[in-house]
Amino acid sequence: MTSSAIASHQNVIIIGSGPAGYTAAIYAARASLNPLLFAGIQPGGQLTITTEVENFPGFAEGVQGPDLMDAMKAQAIRVGTTFVQDSVTSVDFSKKPFTVSTDTDTYTADTVIVSTGATAKLLNIEAEKNLMGHGVSACATCDGFFFRGKNVVIVGGGDTAMEEATFLTRFCDSVTVVHRRDTLRASKIMQDRAMANPKIKFVWNAAIADIKGSKEEGVTAVILEDTQTGEKREMPTQGVFVAIGHQPNTTLFTDKLELLPTGYIKVTPGGVSTNVEGVFACGDVMDAHYRQAITAAGTGCMAAMDAEKYLEAMHATQPQAVAV
Repeated sequence: MTSSAIASHQNVIIIGSGPAGYTAAIYAARASLNPLLFAGIQPGGQLTITTEVENFPGFAEGVQGPDLMDAMKAQAIRVGTTFVQDSVTSVDFSKKPFTVSTDTDTYTADTVIVSTGATAKLLNIEAEKNLMGHGVSACATCDGFFFRGKNVVIVGGGDTAMEEATFLTRFCDSVTVVHRRDTLRASKIMQDRAMANPKIKFVWNAAIADIKGSKEEGVTAVILEDTQTGEKREMPTQGVFVAIGHQPNTTLFTDKLELLPTGYIKVTPGGVSTNVEGVFACGDVMDAHYRQAITAAGTGCMAAMDAEKYLEAMHATQPQAVAV
């Protein structure tokens, strides 16, 4: 049950961590805004379940995802961010100051930055969790490079799956699309592009029932189950990419912020402002297109800078005390 007493009042509260939240915290702290950040249930975001990251600038030899997030967090703390290792359970953006609550405490803030991210939809099989980052991936753009010269499987039938399958052919010897139906949901132009690529093959009416391999040797095969007959067979492969969509983590903001039909937070074109003045959104929670650590970090910077300008304008318009 949420406490009725206000734990503290903040200039800026950041809900969520990851590259967007941590970058927002760094910029807000360096602007002397003393931000308070709620790390959430997965501190560091999706990069904490990623192994090698080679596309984040500044790391010539690559960096482990958890190490990158630890470094960002340490930097945010060093410049003045206060971390709360807790999850926000409710928000009230209907009046100012805004209210942000956990199971135990309630806080108020003049501005709020939302960076709760998005979660990749997965197959929900045990081997998938065990081998994530060890031959199983939910991001071809992030991890395709590591599968150079290999034969991989991609699961899905929408535009994302076709786009990622085509992207993977830059590195992989072959890409097999596994789809549970006999027709794709992807747009015709994306279907035509994938089907015209000689490196891409299709397995229809099939679902992945299991993934074979280990963290030491990676993925070695998948067990395919015919969705019509239930028959199972083993197919050798060296990687599995899951491309069945992402779910933005916006349940907390239903009826609080304007959302797109896809569930992502709607922001101003080219910006990070939501429909509530003083509330900003950054990272994958508002970006259904790029979904990269570096773009998330960029929008985190934008959110903090816009929050700073908002606070400056707010304080400039407040009545000043008259000396007598």
